Amino acid sequence: MFQGFSQQTVDFMWGIRFNNERTWFEAHKQEYLSYFYQPMRSLADEVYERFMDHHKELDLICRVSRIYRDARRLHGRGPYKDRLWLSMERPSDLWTTQPVFWFELEPEGYSYGMGYWMASALTMAKLRARIDRDAKPLEKLVRALNRHSGLSLSGPDYKRPRGACSPLLAPWYNKKSFSVGFEGAHEPLLWSHALADKLVEEFEFLLPLYGYMLSLEGDPDPRS
Repeated sequence: MFQGFSQQTVDFMWGIRFNNERTWFEAHKQEYLSYFYQPMRSLADEVYERFMDHHKELDLICRVSRIYRDARRLHGRGPYKDRLWLSMERPSDLWTTQPVFWFELEPEGYSYGMGYWMASALTMAKLRARIDRDAKPLEKLVRALNRHSGLSLSGPDYKRPRGACSPLLAPWYNKKSFSVGFEGAHEPLLWSHALADKLVEEFEFLLPLYGYMLSLEGDPDPRS
């Protein structure tokens, strides 16, 4: 059972940020395993098990990120990440274009939510076409989201607006990709089991929006 992260977790994240080299990491690898990776793995396993107990039909998998950066994409950075995240998603070779639930812990704070790492142009075109045909289902979801404390829409916009719709859905209509989530500084929630409860609760709240986004896959390509 997940028991919470700790000050040692934060100390390690800052340590690897300012000492991003193999010698330092190897000397502190046990701290990484004990205070960072293993708690994240425990959190992922518990949240996944509790969530999937009620939603087996989703056929999701659970992943915890690696601390090792891809050696082909260092771009002058050190070989290690200073953060870890967990995600729940459908198995796919194109996982970056699939909606996912996630939690991330970094030196400055944490975040969680649901959305895309990088939605495809087709997915967002289908979303706009769906809004044009029948905006009411998404409007209902967005109103519920707007009443929820802490969660907000984020993601890059097109430089040139793709069109006009109701003021409520305009922020969604012109996104290249999106996520709905929370970002905040470290707080006592992170150091206790209550974090697992919070993530299960928030993922349940976001599930109708997740289902709406999955349903877009069955829509025809509006660009053809």
